[in-house]
Amino acid sequence: MRIALAQINNTVGDLEANAARILEFAHLAEQRAADVVAFPELALTGYPPRDLVEKHSFLDRTAAALEDIARASADLKVVLVVGFVDRAKDSAIRARNAAAVIEKGKVVFRQTKMLLPNYDVFDEMRYFQPAQEQCLFEICGKKTAIVICEDAWNDKQFWERRRYSRDPLEELAQKGAELILSINASPWNIGKRKQRQEIFRAIVHRFKIPAVYVHMVGGNDQLVFDGSSFALTADGKLAAVAKSFEEDLILFDTETGTGDMHPTDPNLDDAAYDALVLGTRDYIRKCGFRSVLVGLSGGIDSALVATIAVEAVGKENVTGVAMPGPYSSEHSVADARALAQNLGIRFEIETINAGYEAMINTLAPLFKGYAPDTTEENLQSRLRGLVLMALSNKFGSLVLTTGNKSEIAVGYCTLYGDMCGGLAVISDVPKTMVYRLARLANCRFQKRGLPAPIPENTLTKPPSAELRPDQKDTDSLPEYDLLDAILQKYVEEYKTVREIAAETGASDELVREIVRKVDRNEYKRQQAAPGLRITPKAFGVGRRFPIAHRFTE
Repeated sequence: MRIALAQINNTVGDLEANAARILEFAHLAEQRAADVVAFPELALTGYPPRDLVEKHSFLDRTAAALEDIARASADLKVVLVVGFVDRAKDSAIRARNAAAVIEKGKVVFRQTKMLLPNYDVFDEMRYFQPAQEQCLFEICGKKTAIVICEDAWNDKQFWERRRYSRDPLEELAQKGAELILSINASPWNIGKRKQRQEIFRAIVHRFKIPAVYVHMVGGNDQLVFDGSSFALTADGKLAAVAKSFEEDLILFDTETGTGDMHPTDPNLDDAAYDALVLGTRDYIRKCGFRSVLVGLSGGIDSALVATIAVEAVGKENVTGVAMPGPYSSEHSVADARALAQNLGIRFEIETINAGYEAMINTLAPLFKGYAPDTTEENLQSRLRGLVLMALSNKFGSLVLTTGNKSEIAVGYCTLYGDMCGGLAVISDVPKTMVYRLARLANCRFQKRGLPAPIPENTLTKPPSAELRPDQKDTDSLPEYDLLDAILQKYVEEYKTVREIAAETGASDELVREIVRKVDRNEYKRQQAAPGLRITPKAFGVGRRFPIAHRFTE
């Protein structure tokens, strides 16, 4: 059997466009003499559809779109396996996460997902009715176990502790499965691709049958899907691999054990950079924007965000705005200008000095008797946010915020100031990674014969918010190498203060101070723009802490 794996970039709810994409790739698979073409989990509807599945109209139109695909593919020899939202029967939960097998113009088989993840970014138990039983389906003479993502992630020989009591894949294997066909929408994070292959290699070694893994690609809100579809022979050999972070179609021949081997990202930083570019591009376009605004401070964070924006939507669609204030250094404006020139983007300068003086004078009677503090510092940040949002309003451009994960974690950011915007591009990128990605971006541009966009001075000068004379980040925070190590262990690994101190060499007092800052600033993060997820635990939909609570470490 020749199986085509079609990793497509769909848009949640755009049923007509998604159906058209499915048919386009089905025809490509037919042209390559494939017997079967498999599409990702919820390929027709997009993932995650969230509360759209509560709408009767959404379920009705999804059913109609699936029938349209069946009719339009009637002249094809290739069999289609398509992920979609099916309507549940006799249940308060209206929908099922399902796969449809389409052959000769008809839906001939439906498989419903059994294991519904309800952790981290997943909320499927809220939306879908689980299968009570699953069946094999014979495709081209092979008894095929069609499984949907999580259904293959409960192997008792792989996991020390399992989330579910049942193992759908084991049950299908015991029924005589000769092939595993897994359709997936598995959000990417650093290390995820390696984990997927390890899980499926353990599965094929256990059951001695080949497996194919077809995966979604693209950005949907905060989640990025990397593609990287693959096929394994019965002895665990990697026989086919699709590109990462791009649409792709690859073939795998179950008889010869051979398939297409397309290039993927060589290392984790490259993958992270590509994920950010893809996530930014899709968020902008799928939300209906064409152009973006970035406040350029001359610092490393805004430089990286502007560079990612150019990679995502093109230099002609990016405007950088420098907004010097009373404490801005000359090199900050010079570095921002150099960045804009290197990127070839439009560059504007709008000083906030007059606005700042006006606000200080306006508030003087109310602040009488109080010494200047962070209030006056934050006025500068909020005036910059005001300028950017005014430009956004006037010209219809999306503002990209520039805060990194380290700053957002400890609240080193200003509500309604530098947090203003529609997408927090690097909110899941620790500061130490920001520097690595910035240098990586420079190398990538130079390899294309273009100037390195990010000035060397931006890469080497001490980071500063420049909201008071000679301010440096280290006035308020430890060195970022240490801060990031503490944050990873607390935010991503849920370690205690004592454990973190022992593992990082930091004092208990410092760790406790950082932990307090993280906990105290939950209210800020829950008012922030959505951010792109690239680590196993990002601030956003996968991290759900209360704002008002009194638990302390």
